[in-house]
Amino acid sequence: MKIAVASDDGKTISSHFGRTRGFAIFDIEDDKIKGSDYRDNTFTGHAMGMVQEHHSHNHHSLIIEALSDCTVVISHGMGRMLYDDLKSAGMEVFVTDETDAGRAVALFIADKLTDNPGLVDDHRHR
Repeated sequence: MKIAVASDDGKTISSHFGRTRGFAIFDIEDDKIKGSDYRDNTFTGHAMGMVQEHHSHNHHSLIIEALSDCTVVISHGMGRMLYDDLKSAGMEVFVTDETDAGRAVALFIADKLTDNPGLVDDHRHR
């Protein structure tokens, strides 16, 4: 299983999924972290310089495709539509108060990471 964590530095969880510099990708086997990788964010709308008044579902297809090998996504914050789109794509999505990427993954493995939908933003871009 692979877990994608929105992170600017591979260690700290980003506060905004779409604006993150990249994603720490953790490989999990037998409830242990077997390795990790870092993917630069070249596929979210914000990373590509796109700012829209309203996001569309098609807008998130690049994100979903880029993380399609991951079954879990962890962030500190994201927009409501992205949250719903990732879940609709079959991914487990966690928006957490935790800021340490490794700790969040360890909590997930221990089945103690909680999703905090209150951190999901029903934002409108201006």
